[in-house]
Amino acid sequence: MNNTNWTIDNAHSEIAFKVKHMMISTVTGYFEDFEANAKTDGDNFNNAEIAFIAKTSSINTKNNDRDTHLKSDDFFNSEKFPEMKFVSKSFTGEQLIGDLTIRDVTKQITLDAELNGIAVDPYGQTKAGFEIKGEINRKDFNLTWSAVTEAGSIVVSDKVKLVIDVQFIKQA
Repeated sequence: MNNTNWTIDNAHSEIAFKVKHMMISTVTGYFEDFEANAKTDGDNFNNAEIAFIAKTSSINTKNNDRDTHLKSDDFFNSEKFPEMKFVSKSFTGEQLIGDLTIRDVTKQITLDAELNGIAVDPYGQTKAGFEIKGEINRKDFNLTWSAVTEAGSIVVSDKVKLVIDVQFIKQA
C-alpha cells in the first residue's frame, strides 16, 4: 500500500447541521473549529482512513443565546466534553461508515459521501473535494433536552441532518 496523507483545508470546508425548530422552520448551525485527516492508498479514497474532530465550543447558529444553550449540559456540555469525534471504519466512494462520539456516547453511523473529484490548484497543491450528508438522532448521543410549546409542538426535533462539504490537501 502506498500511503498518502491528506489534511483538511479549513478555508474551503464547512461542517454544518440542520434541525427543525418547532417543526415549522429549520435552524442551521456550524462548527467553526475543526480538523480532519485522511490516509489513502495513493489518490484512491476507497477504504480511506478518515478522522475528524470538532470543538463543541465552536458551535455557531448565529444566535448567542442559542449557542450558549447548546454549549450547556442540556446539549453538548462543551466544558466536560470539548470535542466531537468521528473515525471511519470504511469508505466506498458512496458511503462513509464510522464511529461518531458526542459527549460520552460512541455510535456507528452511515453517511452518504460523494467524492467530487481531485484537482491541482493554482499553487500546485493536489486537493480532493467531498460532499457528505446524513442524519442522526441527537438523543442517541445524550443530547436529550426537550420542550413542548403550548400548542403541543416539539421545540427541537430529535433528527439532525449533517451537511459536510470538505476539501482535503494532499501532503508531500
